[in-house]
Amino acid sequence: MLLFGHLGVTLGIFFGLGIFIPRLRTIIDPRYLAIGAILPDLIDKPIGEVIFASTFYSGRIIGHTLLFSLLLFMISLYMYERGRDIRGLSLASGSFLHLFEDQMGADPQTFLWPLFGWSFPSDSRDYIGVEHILEMFEASFHLEFLQSHITEILGLVIGFVLAYYLSKKLIGNEEF
Repeated sequence: MLLFGHLGVTLGIFFGLGIFIPRLRTIIDPRYLAIGAILPDLIDKPIGEVIFASTFYSGRIIGHTLLFSLLLFMISLYMYERGRDIRGLSLASGSFLHLFEDQMGADPQTFLWPLFGWSFPSDSRDYIGVEHILEMFEASFHLEFLQSHITEILGLVIGFVLAYYLSKKLIGNEEF
């Protein structure tokens, strides 16, 4: 899943659950939830696919581990206990949802790192670094790419619906 898939699906889950569990809206900040939803990719993609591409060959390394999410959660829990700051919990929640959206349970060597060793599985790609970014950009114009990235399209749709809803709320001062 890419940017819009993670953002749209995570925010869609949050706002959907917020309808049935109104208290959720008071304990999660959607701005930090959105940042958390893309945080593992913000960490791993530049490191594993650009900066150290010849070492890792993967965009799923440290940020895509359960250990990372648990450490982030522990730090955010400490921050919450110290000052009732919900931003860290929102960030950790988004990061944790990212792991499920990427189906990291199907890759236990990365998900449960370092239980199965210190190395990360590497993708079998014949390109590294900036070449990867250019290939993704070129592929985005092909129909097969769009069909295989249906979650991106779903994420965009959810994003537009949420933006429309929030703009109506701000204009009309309605209660969420």
